[in-house]
Amino acid sequence: QVQLVESGGGLVQPGGSLRLSCAASGRTDSIYSLGWYRQTSEKQRELVATEKGDATKKYADSVTGRFTISRDYAENTVYLQMDSLKTEDTAVYYCNAYGLSPDNTEWQHYWGQGTQVTVSS
Repeated sequence: QVQLVESGGGLVQPGGSLRLSCAASGRTDSIYSLGWYRQTSEKQRELVATEKGDATKKYADSVTGRFTISRDYAENTVYLQMDSLKTEDTAVYYCNAYGLSPDNTEWQHYWGQGTQVTVSS
C-alpha cells in the first residue's frame, strides 16, 4: 500500500502563486509515477501534471507554462509549483501515485485526501 498526504492548498488572488506538496509513504519502491489531478463540482477529475520514474513530465495544456512539477526521489515527495494562477484553477487538487498493488499482481492508482485551491479576488 501507498499512502499520500498533501499540503499547501489555500486561497490566493488571481496572478498569485501556491506550492503544493505530497509526501508518499508505505511501499514507495513500487511507485512508478507521482502527480497531481484536480476536480470541481462541474468537471470530472482531470490530470494536471505527472512525473514518471524516468523523470518524464506531462502537463495538461491548460497549465503548461504556469505550473511546474518536481519530484524528490530521496524524500518520496512530489511538488506542484503553481504560478500565474487563474480563477479557473480553483479546484480540489489530489495527489496521485501509480504503482504496484499490494500483491504485486497489477498496477493501480493511489490517491491522497485532496487539498482545496481557491483562486479569487
